[in-house]
Amino acid sequence: MKDLKDITKRFSILGEVDSISPLGDGLINDTYLVRTAGATPDYVLQRINHNVFKDVEGMQRNIEAVTAHIRKKLAVSGEADIDRKVLQFIPLKDSESTLYFDGDRYWRVSLFIPNSRTLQEVTKATALQAGKAFGHFQQMLADIKTELTESIPDFHNMEFRLRQLVESIAADPAGRLSEVRDLLQVIDTRRHLMCTPERMHREGRLPKRICHCDTKVNNILFDKNGDILCVIDLDTVMPSFIFSDFGDFLRSGACTAPEDEQDLSKINFDMDIFRAFAEGYISEAGIFLTPEELEWLPDSVMLFPYMQAVRFLTDYINGDIYYKISYPGHNLVRTKAQLQLLRKIEEKMPEIRTFISTLRPHFL
Repeated sequence: MKDLKDITKRFSILGEVDSISPLGDGLINDTYLVRTAGATPDYVLQRINHNVFKDVEGMQRNIEAVTAHIRKKLAVSGEADIDRKVLQFIPLKDSESTLYFDGDRYWRVSLFIPNSRTLQEVTKATALQAGKAFGHFQQMLADIKTELTESIPDFHNMEFRLRQLVESIAADPAGRLSEVRDLLQVIDTRRHLMCTPERMHREGRLPKRICHCDTKVNNILFDKNGDILCVIDLDTVMPSFIFSDFGDFLRSGACTAPEDEQDLSKINFDMDIFRAFAEGYISEAGIFLTPEELEWLPDSVMLFPYMQAVRFLTDYINGDIYYKISYPGHNLVRTKAQLQLLRKIEEKMPEIRTFISTLRPHFL
């Protein structure tokens, strides 16, 4: 703990460090709550996992550009209590940098937002709030001029994920190809449709925008009354298609079973969650979305189970070298679960398209 205190003191914090304790249950970064003595603010200390985020400096520049842009917009609009509605990172004592490298690890400190909470359960009410939060987040960043980097290159690039799959098929390093030929057929029949965004982008018909790229309900801070404060966990904020924030939330949030459910009969797509999230999202983002983005929005609900199935299957063929597994065949189970979710979404696509089409004239 002394080491953590010494690291924290390298930043321009107010007050004396009283205690440091683990905060949250993040799977990538190590996060700590730093309590200070007396009436001075508390802080959040994070060790950044540079094995996941290869360009830590670029990632932090993204975050600083985004939070500065949001802060300016909140100030212009006359928003009150801005420090509770956008993250604020603390510079070092001896420089303007908000990153400290100790020779092995990267660290940063942000202001702790008191009387706030995150939620875990996805309900109709929280899905509506999440849709509003992430739609508003994109809306505020729609006119940002700063050029951001991809903190994880090709993170949601479907063509790239399929190239990885093709490479794994060619190598077949674990000798598992014969087990999965039926799954590969399911993936192949949908390949052309799922790569539509990349083709549209090359044709100049689909812009890349600044997206959160990890849209989960627990990446939103709420106040004690349940009102939205701000979007958090900004490490994956980067240029992407708006579908990244819409489709990926629904992949996990509207699925009726865990992503590694073995009983496929338990897997379905919750239309109530979908409708709530879509309503919240379009109510905020509809003001800047192009006709092409709105047209392909329903298809993005299919895209992310498909993409995740490709990633799980690639890892299974490669011998389980990327995702942590709990038992042999875990990645195969995950693949089948995602493809089952995809089928359930496909069954409901007419209803999904109709609902989004009814929202468009209401909010635009």
